[in-house]
This record gives sequence, C-alpha cells and structure tokens, in this order.
Amino acid sequence: MNETDTIQHILELEERRRRALIAVDLDALDDLFAEDLVHVHAPGVTHNKAQLLEHTRTRQVYLDIQRGELLVRVYGDTAILTGPIRNRLRTEAGGERTLGGVATQVLHRDAEGTWRFVSFQMTPNGELAWPPLPSEQAAGDESDDDENTPQERASR
Repeated sequence: MNETDTIQHILELEERRRRALIAVDLDALDDLFAEDLVHVHAPGVTHNKAQLLEHTRTRQVYLDIQRGELLVRVYGDTAILTGPIRNRLRTEAGGERTLGGVATQVLHRDAEGTWRFVSFQMTPNGELAWPPLPSEQAAGDESDDDENTPQERASR
C-alpha cells in the first residue's frame, strides 16, 4: 500500500470510528481500538479501552461527531491524524451540548498489517491569550490554501 492509499485508509478508519461512536457499535469500536488505547477526553478525563467502551455503552453520549479537514502523517507503522472536531453530546441531565476543538489521534499498524487507534487527545477551543502570529495571518490570507490538502500545506 503506498502512502496515498495508507492516508485514505486512515481517513476511512476515522469515519468508521465516528459512526461507531454515534451508533454505539461496540463490536466495531472493539475492533478499531488497540488493547492499550489511551483516550483523553476534552476535560482531561483519561480512559483505557475498556473504560471508553463502558462510557460509550452506558452513557450513549455521542449524538453527532463532525470532523473538518484532517492532516494525516505516516511514519512507518505509525500514523498521526490531526484536525478539527465538533461533538454534539448528550448531557447527564438529558440535554445536549456541543463541544468543538482539535483532536490528535495516533494509530499503529500491528504485525498482521491492521491499523488500530492507540491514542486520542481532544483539546477544546478556548480563549486565545495572544493574537495570531504574522505567519498565521499570512497563511489565512493565502487563497490557494483552500485548494490544497492539509498534507500539501504541511509539506511547504
């Protein structure tokens, strides 16, 4: 599998993960997550695989998960997936809340060639303490960025 195919496969796995969390498809999640998964939720709560499956089963919290444009970097048997995320969540009181931010995920390819999620970390959007750097402002002004993938922009 070449790098382009690997990146596409990683993006498909993320789509499967997203759909499985919403559908509470524990079999799919069990297959997607490595046994040593570390999942750090936005408020800092850390779950292992068993705890995340229990959280998903008992709370059925994920009503919708939207992902923006994702950057995938592949280093041999490790892939890092980074990009925006917006979760619509069920609250304990039965209401809903929406939480946006950026998620970084790490996947590993095992000896059989199967990619599995080993780490997830969501950083919620918050108040910015500093204005954008000049380079960030310039990047926001580049019209061709809308036509390039995150991989193409990262390789500049």
